[in-house]
Amino acid sequence: MTVVWINGAFGAGKSTTARELIELIPNSTLFDPELVGGSLTHLLPAKRLAEVGDVQDLPIWRRLVVDTAAAMLAELGGTLVVPMTLLRQEHRDEIFGGLAARRIPVHHLLLATDETILRERIARREIPADPPDGEIRIRQWSYDHIEPYRAALTSWLAADAHLVDTSGLTPYEAAARVTDAVAGGAVPPCDIVQTPEPTAETLAAGVLLFDEHDRVLLVDPTYKPGWEFPGGVVERGEAPARAGMREVAEETGIELRDVPRLLVVDWERPAPPGFGGLRLLFDGGRLERDEASRVLLPGPELRGWRFATEQEAAVMLPPVRYERLRWALRARERGTVLYLEGGVPLG
Repeated sequence: MTVVWINGAFGAGKSTTARELIELIPNSTLFDPELVGGSLTHLLPAKRLAEVGDVQDLPIWRRLVVDTAAAMLAELGGTLVVPMTLLRQEHRDEIFGGLAARRIPVHHLLLATDETILRERIARREIPADPPDGEIRIRQWSYDHIEPYRAALTSWLAADAHLVDTSGLTPYEAAARVTDAVAGGAVPPCDIVQTPEPTAETLAAGVLLFDEHDRVLLVDPTYKPGWEFPGGVVERGEAPARAGMREVAEETGIELRDVPRLLVVDWERPAPPGFGGLRLLFDGGRLERDEASRVLLPGPELRGWRFATEQEAAVMLPPVRYERLRWALRARERGTVLYLEGGVPLG
């Protein structure tokens, strides 16, 4: 089972190329995530929809795209052809990482064309005029997304996807190029960490590392949204503190000499599709300036890192994760250990 993801600007010919592609790739099926977005407009309250500028900004959309793709492949097998524009790298990481966690490789291709041709295609594109202003609104929406596409192209997209220039190609010719590239090995599966999805409650250990100004080290994982502390799931038969030390070394290249001190034990409530479990935070101590300068991130797993103040972390971290950090800092100040449930101290 595999996914061929066709990325590109709005009007680049993704849908027409994808329809040709399923005729060329044996045992392939078309999956258009636009259908997921259309369903959400009927399922979610108007107030929630109004809170985001794009349906892709809804976590439920990204989750359903992964779940639907995995379910279709489980039902049909073969190859899933997905024509969908992804301009935000964190959305790409979350969706592709979710598929990788299900052991589904993703071949990422980008249909590119000259901007002049792109604008001409948008102008000629057949768009239903219902509601009355629908044609003008959708066409303008496509034009408005040319600049974000150009920005994504230069910042990450061109380096991440296999580029197919469709400027002078028919949809069939573009599909033939894509087929040859995938079949010939020119488009290997995306290099993204494969973190298996839990099937029960998990025990995870995070380690807080500080710089000379007592700012805490946060990392930006590619396989899930939001910043995080260095750390990860404790393996079977592994001591939690040692698991935290191992994860720090794997994620940052920093080898901790001493076993870190426990700061908080936080019970994370199950929130489907997650199972929750115990989350431990340890104090890894203050890094010397030369140690901090040697932080080295593995490409497929972490996108970035930075030291942050508590106030900065409040914006960067998801709410429950920030509460865990907040109380861990208080425990560090007091030289104690705190027990939390859902980020709230008890006892």
